Amino acid sequence: MIIKNIITSIACLLTYSIAFSQSGKVMESVKFQSNLMGKEVKYTIYLPPDYETSARRYPVVYLLHGYTDDDTGWLQFGEAPYIADEAIANREIPPMIIVMPDGGVTWYVNDKSGKNPYADMFVEEFIPFIDKTYRTRAAREFRGISGLSMGGYGSLHMAMRNPDLFTACVAFSSGVLTDMEIEKMDDDSFENWFGILYGSGLKGKDRLTDLYKSFNPLDLLDSQDLDKLKSVDWYLDCGDDDFLFRGNSALHVKMRNLEIPHEYRVRDGGHSWSYWRTGLKEGLKFIGKNFHR
Repeated sequence: MIIKNIITSIACLLTYSIAFSQSGKVMESVKFQSNLMGKEVKYTIYLPPDYETSARRYPVVYLLHGYTDDDTGWLQFGEAPYIADEAIANREIPPMIIVMPDGGVTWYVNDKSGKNPYADMFVEEFIPFIDKTYRTRAAREFRGISGLSMGGYGSLHMAMRNPDLFTACVAFSSGVLTDMEIEKMDDDSFENWFGILYGSGLKGKDRLTDLYKSFNPLDLLDSQDLDKLKSVDWYLDCGDDDFLFRGNSALHVKMRNLEIPHEYRVRDGGHSWSYWRTGLKEGLKFIGKNFHR
């Protein structure tokens, strides 16, 4: 019995040691100085388990948080590092760097005032900074983007506006709204969510400004080069109880009509972290397959 207990204890220690050795490194709320924004922008980054023991370069996934969250959302509530560790250990995804920037409540767009050009900062400063600072594979075929809710919206417009930068996009419960939803939104909600970005005091169809359309995924499907849109691998995932079902469904239908290949998932669930956590691994697998040859 004593020998059996000793063997069991050793086995547990070995299992713990192996699990620990397969854990990636997380650096939380690192600061990056943006000249375009005129301030520091925080980001949290996940480095795969063998990052510090190898000299290789890694593909990158940019993982965007939702409204009122910050760069730690996917870390604290989404359990992204644990999900990535397990998927890498099981060889379900290739080792990858995951970058989680702080987008505040910007919807990752350029605002009307010009004081917070987040989209320009992301493309012109942040991605080059990440490629320079970490051992990334700095090419389109090794770069993906994903996000939830506001971050799903951000991932879509980033990839649609910059198809030369991303090989794949995975949008969870993306904050895409139909024109009718925007027009009929109550004034307080519009002001809280979009007024500071697109213009305060707008009502009805006046809310559908050129600036708004330049970032709205449903409009970008019309304004962007169709062949370039088709060059990106798209994955949409929205729960059957999610209040954003109309916009996500409309996006799926429009992409089908335009014959843009994409995956569309409707799982059981609503607008919640339990939904996004359970979907993240499949999203990373979808992006990760593009990193293979």
